[in-house]
Amino acid sequence: MAISVSKRLEGIGEYYFSQKLREIDELNKQGKAIINLGIGSPDLPPHPDVIKVLQEESAKPNTHAYQSYKGSPVLRNAISKWYAKWYGVSVDPDTEVLPLIGSKEGIMHICMTYLNDGDQALIPNPGYPTYSSAVKLAGGIAVPYEMSEANNWEPDFAALEKTDLSKVKLLWVNYPHMPTGQLPNPALFEKIVAFGIKHQILICHDNPYSFILNESPVSLLSVAGAKDIVIELNSLSKSSNMAGWRVGMLLASKERIDEILRFKSNMDSGMFLPVQLAAAKALSLDKDWYESINKVYSERRKKVFELMELLECSYSKNQSGLFVWAKIPVEYKDGYALSDKVLYQANVFITPGGIFGSAGNGYIRISLCGSIERFEQAIERIKAIG
Repeated sequence: MAISVSKRLEGIGEYYFSQKLREIDELNKQGKAIINLGIGSPDLPPHPDVIKVLQEESAKPNTHAYQSYKGSPVLRNAISKWYAKWYGVSVDPDTEVLPLIGSKEGIMHICMTYLNDGDQALIPNPGYPTYSSAVKLAGGIAVPYEMSEANNWEPDFAALEKTDLSKVKLLWVNYPHMPTGQLPNPALFEKIVAFGIKHQILICHDNPYSFILNESPVSLLSVAGAKDIVIELNSLSKSSNMAGWRVGMLLASKERIDEILRFKSNMDSGMFLPVQLAAAKALSLDKDWYESINKVYSERRKKVFELMELLECSYSKNQSGLFVWAKIPVEYKDGYALSDKVLYQANVFITPGGIFGSAGNGYIRISLCGSIERFEQAIERIKAIG
């Protein structure tokens, strides 16, 4: 019997990495032993004290029930203190903080809460593909705004001002920017907030990379008046090596939190309490923790720079985050061509920049989530193909 899928899935393909991992799995079955340098899934463990809290709390008989839809007060307080300490931002743990089962679900929650059929959302190009998918699934229209290396991977506000913004309800931004690693500056953040206030467009800032190879974490909520127009997502996936734990957070005014909770409370029944308590422990870690992680990533990045030079790609050494973004040599049609050559000839997978939008076509991205030995092995394989 033929069962058709819903119209909301029209134009929504399978997530690129989901599809590519299957291909890599097939190549591995053929004995290729692919070195995957594509996905940014931290390979380092969380702090031992975080794991200890999870173990101890999980062993208790009274921690296995359904939890509050708004999350444990322990976790909300820890998030509030973390934002005050590292970002200099004050958020009320009772009314302005909403824990999430990973920040990726928050992207969907926001779109489902605010978008009606035909409403528009401005999406960065290049940018995280999930922004566009979530907008479309919610019935909205994703409108890409193109960014360029020449403009420091910032929105061109002059160009946006010349477009019809009457149907735009959301603007998605993400700094430190993924995939380019571009760091924000105070002037950019002020422009973003001013643009949202002027046009009454809700600014959605996705901020999971601010601790990785970056000594000065910044929140968009630190801009004066931002809380009136900004929703910020954050995550422990990268900063605390807890990607598989699925712990994220949403920060906004009480009004926004209450609105989003109307949707979220119909989607899940809260997070496992021991995970929340362990997350609170992770948020209490001091500077030594972040420095220890960044020391490892810094050494790995040197190897990735070496690999990029071998591929004759050009790149900035000032980028932050879990990846290195680089411009491909002119002889390749696009990043897909270079990625395929390296995959099929050297058995090394690197991410083509085009999966992040048309403005990424001339680039590739390599993840820092792998040992020094893996990068050295990848370098030797690529050297062998010339």
